[in-house]
Amino acid sequence: MKLIKVAAGVVNQTPLAWDDNRNHLLAAIECAKADGVSILCLPEMCITGYGCEDAFHSPGLQLMAWDVLQEILPATQGMIVSLGIPLAFQNAIYNTACLVADGKILGFVGKRFLAGDGLHYEPRWFKPWPEGCQVEFVRDGQTYKLGDLYFDCGGVRIGFEICEDAWVADRPGDKLSRRGVDVILNPSASHFAFGKLEVRQRFVLEGSRAFGVSYLYANLMGNEAGRAIYDGGALIASGGKLCAVGPRFLYQDFHVTTATIDIDQTRMQQARIGSFSPMLSSTNPGCITAPFAYPSLEPTAKIPNTAAWEIGPHIKEEEFARAVSLALFDYLRKSHSRGFVVSLSGGADSAAVSCLVRLMVEFGVAELGLAGFAKKLNYMAGMTELPDIPSLMQRLLTCVYQATDNSSSVTLNAARTVAEAVDAKFLQFDVEGIVQSYTRMVSNGIGRELTWEHDDIALQNIQARGRAPGVWMLANLNGGLLLATSNRSEAAVGYATMDGDTCGGLSPIAGIDKAFLRQWLRWYETVGPLGLAPLPALSAVNCQAPTAELRPQAAEQTDESDLMPYPLLDAIERAAIRDKRTPSRDENKRIFKYLL
Repeated sequence: MKLIKVAAGVVNQTPLAWDDNRNHLLAAIECAKADGVSILCLPEMCITGYGCEDAFHSPGLQLMAWDVLQEILPATQGMIVSLGIPLAFQNAIYNTACLVADGKILGFVGKRFLAGDGLHYEPRWFKPWPEGCQVEFVRDGQTYKLGDLYFDCGGVRIGFEICEDAWVADRPGDKLSRRGVDVILNPSASHFAFGKLEVRQRFVLEGSRAFGVSYLYANLMGNEAGRAIYDGGALIASGGKLCAVGPRFLYQDFHVTTATIDIDQTRMQQARIGSFSPMLSSTNPGCITAPFAYPSLEPTAKIPNTAAWEIGPHIKEEEFARAVSLALFDYLRKSHSRGFVVSLSGGADSAAVSCLVRLMVEFGVAELGLAGFAKKLNYMAGMTELPDIPSLMQRLLTCVYQATDNSSSVTLNAARTVAEAVDAKFLQFDVEGIVQSYTRMVSNGIGRELTWEHDDIALQNIQARGRAPGVWMLANLNGGLLLATSNRSEAAVGYATMDGDTCGGLSPIAGIDKAFLRQWLRWYETVGPLGLAPLPALSAVNCQAPTAELRPQAAEQTDESDLMPYPLLDAIERAAIRDKRTPSRDENKRIFKYLL
């Protein structure tokens, strides 16, 4: 029995924030060392931040990343640690994992399969490393190895699958297992998506079983650079069994998940597999050997600790609440903004956005405590002196109801009720005069009066656009972020006004369909996230049929009468955009007839 304590660390990094990124990594290493960890896997591009984008092409970035790596090395004494870093070689940049042992660099493994779909653009910045290729390069008078490598550290063999490497059919792990690798490290920058955790768990578990290894998966965490949300969620498996599961959507700077693995057990598991065919060779050009002493350990029983909310009946609602709330918090603090402004209409979209800010505060305070949460926003004067969550909300969220003559008392009441329930500051603006001013100006310019009979869309849209300048001005006065309230369903069919519900610097629900959003609001009204209270005040929104309230009240306008039932709209949008299905000519005609 050869027992080794291993760990996967998740960190909340920011592109080019060199000191913060280094300090988070040093804190994770120190935490793992204090817990007796011998092998620590840290995420992909954890030194620079994954979202550097075209800055990866900057020579200065390459130099600074190397300097930070050198600053981290002394902290790895007594440990084996993987660190993600870009590396320039022969006029190309490679996405690499650097393996360090006892304060010394052993080598750099190049990522073989680059992510180039969805929101990933890795082929723009990096080159894929060719299978079976190993090279040497000289830096600061030292010679280092780079390429398709694996490592023998004190008799334990360690290999890599870097993020996308594990998502492809021809996984590097197959050949690594045939070379006798005992532990596969997967440093990742895998963005959050609904249901994605199950996929990750499958490839971690199946990789550990089929390859007969222990498998460590370490992901980034939080809103790193504005465009993507990373959920963390470290995973450790051995021989097809899950050993440890790390928490997701944390507000902390880092978290280390540990497990004790038995190397002899996975080796014997490989030996029992009839189809296992080891690569036998007297030379191993891709193997780097280094001494390392592992401490003696006693067997310990540890049950994977999955959060209760992740195994409950409302996983999708919980994930949405936690992912977007954390993203808002990180965007707020990393941009040094001084709160949020929402144009609160009394409808579902703006109510959901306001609720997400409230959840941001509640989740953050539940995890960090009031003082810890306020400390992360200490660039805002007086934050650490606020006594409770309502006081925090008054500082962090301003909601504005902007009325025209077509607005109703129902939506005004709903807006005020929601704002009060989330403890936001609530203001009322009357923008009818602004709307009439623009209408008169255009009427005079074209030489005729505008009427609902002939100018319906224009008269609706000017009301939505007329609300933009006031809330932008308020956000500027507050030094805050204006949150847009446009959802995916309406944007997909053009039922959204540029400078209306798309108005804002950040769009929290842009990727969310309206049917789910309404379902989520009903859930939050009656159930709510595990550990937090529901928000019954949302009944004032949920009892209404969604309406833009841009036509005269006598028209009894509703969104679904303008469009179609939201579940149908969402089904068409998923079929056309997600699944790339093309309707028949007859179906095309029916859809356009319905829309027009």
